[in-house]
Amino acid sequence: MFVVSRFDRSLKGKGILEGGTINTIVFNRIENQKVTIDGVAYTFPANSILPLVANQHFEFEDPEKLIAWQFNRDFYCIVDHDVEVGCVGFLFYGIRHPFFITLGARELANIVLIERLCLDDMEMKDRMQGEMLRTALKRLIINITRFAKSQAGNLESSSDDRLDVIRMFNLLLESHFRTEHEVQFYARKLNKSPKTLSNLFALFNYPPPSKVIQNRIMREAKRYLFYTDRTAKEIAYSLGYTSPAHFSRFFKQQSGTNISLFREREIGPMVLPVPVEFSL
Repeated sequence: MFVVSRFDRSLKGKGILEGGTINTIVFNRIENQKVTIDGVAYTFPANSILPLVANQHFEFEDPEKLIAWQFNRDFYCIVDHDVEVGCVGFLFYGIRHPFFITLGARELANIVLIERLCLDDMEMKDRMQGEMLRTALKRLIINITRFAKSQAGNLESSSDDRLDVIRMFNLLLESHFRTEHEVQFYARKLNKSPKTLSNLFALFNYPPPSKVIQNRIMREAKRYLFYTDRTAKEIAYSLGYTSPAHFSRFFKQQSGTNISLFREREIGPMVLPVPVEFSL
């Protein structure tokens, strides 16, 4: 599945309620507008790009003013083809949430050109169409990744090897955060010591790996609280906690409030269906 959505009022993502593997790249060219991601409102600046992954719930204030590229794993798997685009664990499944990438005049012209190429290839109904569209999508992802790196001097000036360690940490975390909550597990998988990982994260001005793990667990916990009617005990077990009391203490330490008060304050009396589990 590959879609280029232009000025579509139905553009949104249902996140964990829907499951699936649809990644989205959204281009806002007109004016600032509000985007709500996993229950939190942000300003989506004009002339910027926003990458989103399948397990994120998102809604836009004015979706009809946006352009979006959406693709699933069967069309192009960014994990399997990471050597081609180098975006996993940075552009997608990275540390920054959300990741707004501003575009200058040259970058804007580049994105508009890729949009035109995609639309032209959509009309060419031949056996080469799929490969041409994949090529355009790869070009889009590579360019956006370059733009994002250029806006963070500590990334652009550092070696790819160092950034690759952090990217692979983020990818491992996305696959294992429900069952592995300690830095030692990820360090061992990467053949690094926990201290080496911490030093590397500090070099890029990122939070310590332990905090990145905690943030990922909290994002998922809040998704369950926002969009499902799961109890605190069910959420605790879903996130790998054998003791619901331990999870409740963790949640209060991270959010400053207990689960029931958070749900009442942020969401109110809401009952929603239990989602399909998402896995990378």
